[in-house]
Amino acid sequence: MADLRIGTSGWHYPSGRGTWNGVFYPPPRGRSRAFDELSYYAEHFNTVELNSTFYGQPRAEVARGWAARTPRGFEFSVKLHQKFTHPSLYAKRLAGALPRDAGSEALRAIGGASGADLDQFRKGIEPLAAAGKLGALLAQFPAGFKDDEASRETLAGLLRAFRGYRVAVELRHRSWSDRVAATLGLLNQFGAAWVQIDEPKFQCSIRQNFLPNVRGFYYMRLHGRNAAAWWRHDRAEDRYDYLYSSAELKALAGTADAVRHLVQKTYLYTNNHFSAKSVANAVMLKRQLGDPIEGAYPPEFAARYPETAGIVAASRAERAAAPAPAPAASRQSDPAGAAAARRRRR
Repeated sequence: MADLRIGTSGWHYPSGRGTWNGVFYPPPRGRSRAFDELSYYAEHFNTVELNSTFYGQPRAEVARGWAARTPRGFEFSVKLHQKFTHPSLYAKRLAGALPRDAGSEALRAIGGASGADLDQFRKGIEPLAAAGKLGALLAQFPAGFKDDEASRETLAGLLRAFRGYRVAVELRHRSWSDRVAATLGLLNQFGAAWVQIDEPKFQCSIRQNFLPNVRGFYYMRLHGRNAAAWWRHDRAEDRYDYLYSSAELKALAGTADAVRHLVQKTYLYTNNHFSAKSVANAVMLKRQLGDPIEGAYPPEFAARYPETAGIVAASRAERAAAPAPAPAASRQSDPAGAAAARRRRR
């Protein structure tokens, strides 16, 4: 059965109405100076999806810190920088930052991604790979990225550039599912997983059957179903203000349970991050799929999300019932066992 990884999209949401502070994380005023969000998060989940790398190229020194602050076996899936998947958005953002008298040559220089950009991204994530903590690379294309000859060449070029990595491709326009055989042929050629997405459906939205297209790994993202605020909202975070019910998750968990018998690795990420609703739904998914519930949750979390109360309470009871570690004297009387334990820690 596949290695199952369940986590959230991002872990750092310090501001706005949908902050995680006081819900999943302790309130800032009550924290010790040594408190670290990522380390705390990694006590609860074995993977996280990095979205910050969409807005800025990853830096090796930062990635090295991420690896050091998480336990062995933890994995980061990394979203590709917007220059690779959203070149128009990237160019528009940078053009707005240029001086008004910038010439056409400066504007042309912020066009598509270059070989240097690829090298920079690879170097930025290398510490994660070296630590055995690199999951998949997420190539999320805009909703307006339609299936045509130019787009297929763009996608093929990107997959060729990142050959050797696990690449998950999120396509959102219906034209890609209208020509499903051609899309599968292109993705399968590079061993790339077609990201299965749960989100509000519109006329132009992609249609998917949630089946895996490659045996190597499977990648599912749950964005929530807040259709009313999907395109029109006061704040960007409002789009992700949605809590899946147990019944809604049961259907998705059933799919994931079937899929993990067919692939080597399964990644499930909840992106409905408003007020840590993604955390609540990730906990519920873990329970439905029989994955251990790890870490302690504050009372405020269960109070905010009553459907998790029994799950979190059961987790505390299971930890309390676990056998206590052997006394130091017992461990010292078994030198062979102590030596084996030291080898395992290495």
